[in-house]
Amino acid sequence: MLNKYPLWKYLLIIIVCAMGVIYAMPNLYPPDAAVQITPAKSGDSVDDYTLSRALDTLKKAEIEYFGQELQKNKTALIRIQDSEQQLQAKDLIQRQLGDGFIVALNLAATTPQWLLDMGAGPMTLGLDLSGGVHFLMEVDMEEFLKQRLKNYQVAIKRSLREEKLKYKRVVHKGENAIEVKFAKLEVRDTAYDFLRREYSEFVSTTDDRDDGFWVRLALTPAKVKEFEDYAVKQNLTTIRNRVNELGVAEPLVQRQGRNRIVIELPGVQDTAAAKKILGKAANLEFRLEALPDASRYSSEEFGFKSEPRRRARLEKAIIVTGDNVSNAQPSFDENSQPQVNINLDGNGGAMMGKITKKAIQRRMGVLFVEHKVRTRYEMQDGVEVAVEDKYVEKKIISLATIQSALGASFRITGLEPAESSELALLLRAGALAAPMYFVEERTVGPSLGKENIELGVTSVQVGLAVVLIFMLVYYRTFGLFANVALTANLLLLMAVMSMLGATLTLPGIAGIVLTVGMAVDANVLIFARIREELGSGLNPQQAIHSGYDKAFLTIFDANITTLIVAVILFAVGTGPVKGFAVTLSIGILTSMFTAIVLTRAMANLVYGGRRVEKLSIGGK
Repeated sequence: MLNKYPLWKYLLIIIVCAMGVIYAMPNLYPPDAAVQITPAKSGDSVDDYTLSRALDTLKKAEIEYFGQELQKNKTALIRIQDSEQQLQAKDLIQRQLGDGFIVALNLAATTPQWLLDMGAGPMTLGLDLSGGVHFLMEVDMEEFLKQRLKNYQVAIKRSLREEKLKYKRVVHKGENAIEVKFAKLEVRDTAYDFLRREYSEFVSTTDDRDDGFWVRLALTPAKVKEFEDYAVKQNLTTIRNRVNELGVAEPLVQRQGRNRIVIELPGVQDTAAAKKILGKAANLEFRLEALPDASRYSSEEFGFKSEPRRRARLEKAIIVTGDNVSNAQPSFDENSQPQVNINLDGNGGAMMGKITKKAIQRRMGVLFVEHKVRTRYEMQDGVEVAVEDKYVEKKIISLATIQSALGASFRITGLEPAESSELALLLRAGALAAPMYFVEERTVGPSLGKENIELGVTSVQVGLAVVLIFMLVYYRTFGLFANVALTANLLLLMAVMSMLGATLTLPGIAGIVLTVGMAVDANVLIFARIREELGSGLNPQQAIHSGYDKAFLTIFDANITTLIVAVILFAVGTGPVKGFAVTLSIGILTSMFTAIVLTRAMANLVYGGRRVEKLSIGGK
């Protein structure tokens, strides 16, 4: 029988539309402006006392809040009544709690729990529509060059010892220079020729002083610039890797100026966690424990991360660093204690094997190096100003006896579960070549984002309203079918984007508007074909059947070619182009379903299985 769907098709359409309604509903609940408090140290948590201190601070400043909670991930969330006061609240709480906590801007979800239990969540919005965070970070070039010269000091000492050139001291001087002191003139001259040949990146000069004979090695300006470019590029790569580990959709990470990096993370809800991971300038140093008779020039004393009062002395010479780590995964040992499984690259594995082979039964320490910022407040011109002091913290996380020569694979123990996961993530993503500090942090939403959303929604509403009126007036009953399908198309589009975690941007809204036009175009083709078949003498049932069948290939070809272009735009495009391609691709697929399957189902329900003399499809 013509124009009759089997029962399973109707049930399938109902199920698809019902799922569309459920998964699109979370978008009706806008997020609240909030401030999130996260402990700076992994493994710590925010308690009731800390939360009460933060709330008291807001009360004193007369900042209204309407909800506070201690979350399962050991953080606290405070919802702010007025989004315009969100930034002020963050600054006040950060000052009150100090550097032991990370206070970050956040957008707290308001989706009902029953929807969340079903796996439904709101659509991710790009920074131009809100729902994300913007960071501006600055690379500490001074500290990076200082560390580079420190590595050169170790290398120069090793080279001179291998050449049996006896030196007195190797010191780091200002202006990116290293000076080497010799007791004898002839040794200095030989060393000068050797160093000038082996370390051509330095400008080498000699200097005879009362206290000895010196060789000065100063980095060339070209080499300094090369190092700076390397630091920024390496940090860019590391930040991108860390962002990928966070699973952020359509992030933006790019260089700005000489030593700054812009990071935009659309859809990030836990901004504190993102800030903690992105800004963590952490690295590892593997060193042997110093011998009892080691001098203070060749060894350093450090405390333990887990036991602050416990201390140990390690050699200054570094075996390998976190830069040599190719992979790191958290796990548990045979005693169910957390550990990190480390895999080194070729150079790191060779160096580790060479050193540990000669150090069996000695202990090797794993040093956790962090670059931190301590905030203090001082009066400047009668105004209290926040001043950030940068410092480096080095703590021992493991000190174990070497039982046999180590290779490229081994494990680190002595960590808390949260610390092991965080350390593995940082090592897996790569260590920062140079420490970085946050210069700016902001969310987009209260002003520009809200305006963009309102304008975008208005454009869709106006376009949709005009189309709905035209279709209803021109095509009558079939126009009503098209209007229902068009509404269902937008509903399914939002649902699919929410389910996939796709990011909606302002250009993406343009893609939605274009999708509306394409969906209507498909219906127009079908209805025009039906009217042609009626004009050629076919009865209404045959005209409906023939119209849908003959228009299908035309609609399919037109949409497939557009879909191919959209896929290419997504593959090669970035930012706004990619956002446009996402909504267009999803919209093409949903519009084909609603324009062909859904409208056919409605036509079958109204006209199918009975004698029809005339169709309400407009025209003559």
